[in-house]
Amino acid sequence: MTEKISIGWQKQPNKLNIQGTIEEAIKEIVKEEVELNASGRTDAGVHAIGQVANFKTNNVSIPIEKMALAINSRLKKSIVIKKAEEVDENFHARYACKKKTYRYIIDNSENGTAIYRNLKYNFNQKLDIEAMKQAIKYFIGEHDFKAFRASGTSSKNSVRTIYNAEISVQNQDIIIELMGNGFLYNMVRIISGTLLDVGLGKIAPETIPEIIKSADRSKAGKTLPPQGLYLVSVEY
Repeated sequence: MTEKISIGWQKQPNKLNIQGTIEEAIKEIVKEEVELNASGRTDAGVHAIGQVANFKTNNVSIPIEKMALAINSRLKKSIVIKKAEEVDENFHARYACKKKTYRYIIDNSENGTAIYRNLKYNFNQKLDIEAMKQAIKYFIGEHDFKAFRASGTSSKNSVRTIYNAEISVQNQDIIIELMGNGFLYNMVRIISGTLLDVGLGKIAPETIPEIIKSADRSKAGKTLPPQGLYLVSVEY
């Protein structure tokens, strides 16, 4: 499913949200209340091109291969269900997840873009891409990412494993991509902010391991804005 508007996933009373909107569409089809379990929550402004969610129902009256089409016909154009399939009754989109891939896009052009202003983060200062590529490799492996999570995060365990971390350049876009077994709240946006500081020369690439070991949020970079972040894929 694809998110293209500045609303968050989580259902909230009297507020527009992805979860509640999809649940209402499904309710019209199965004629009963359902609750979606997502692989993770996306904040307002964050995009998802590979979100996964599951629900339980006993009232499916149409073939499963037509379920996505039926739901889409009841949704806003800003939300799209890519496909639907039947899974084991014990499947849970969040707890069964093995890997996630996130992408952060920095538009490094001088003036940014009006059309894609909500889909990229514009930063117009010159960046040392090679230094950023060197720095991102230090995030690969199992680490305590306490220095790269938002303050006040409820998660007690901040140890995560990053399987792959890459930076590529497409025209004026700097694309940061991270694959891991899970991510802390704002973790990708903080890592991206740290890499931005590396590109500016404020942080040396070889000091990334020290920042990780410090578990000190103040030593890492700022949290970049949400519009550059994408949940790309979820693997089970």
